[in-house]
Amino acid sequence: MKNVLPALCARILLISATLTAPAQDPSAPIHQFIDGFNSGNVQSAMSTYASGNIAIVDEFAPHLWTGPHAAQDWAAAYDKHAAATGVTDGKVTYGKATRVEITGDLAYVVMPTKYLYKEHGKPLVEEGQITAVLHKEGGAWKMRGWTWSGVKPHAPK
Repeated sequence: MKNVLPALCARILLISATLTAPAQDPSAPIHQFIDGFNSGNVQSAMSTYASGNIAIVDEFAPHLWTGPHAAQDWAAAYDKHAAATGVTDGKVTYGKATRVEITGDLAYVVMPTKYLYKEHGKPLVEEGQITAVLHKEGGAWKMRGWTWSGVKPHAPK
């Protein structure tokens, strides 16, 4: 009995700590993806995606990428589009998520963003948002898909 009481107390404390521990923020992979995009760290950006099929919707053609290589296909299309339109210095800033819905191992996150870049040397900005669907894999949130929605690009104010 003398050994059982400390073990029981430790177990109760461990269970209590587990129940009160905050869940990992499903916004974290979105931050990591954007930070990887901004710094050119492709490996970091790509590690935020879930395994299996992905869906991406963005404003440049072909606008929709799906399948297990959608992230890589989107990145290649972004580079091709940027080269064809004279886009350089692309950077995305983001704010705090305005909506986070978690249901079991699925999450839906909406986050305000700004895409700042130059087109043929002219600075432009596009306010918008990224909406992502995430899935918990191996205890970590991973992006299953995302869409970019923004206003028409314009000169910064």
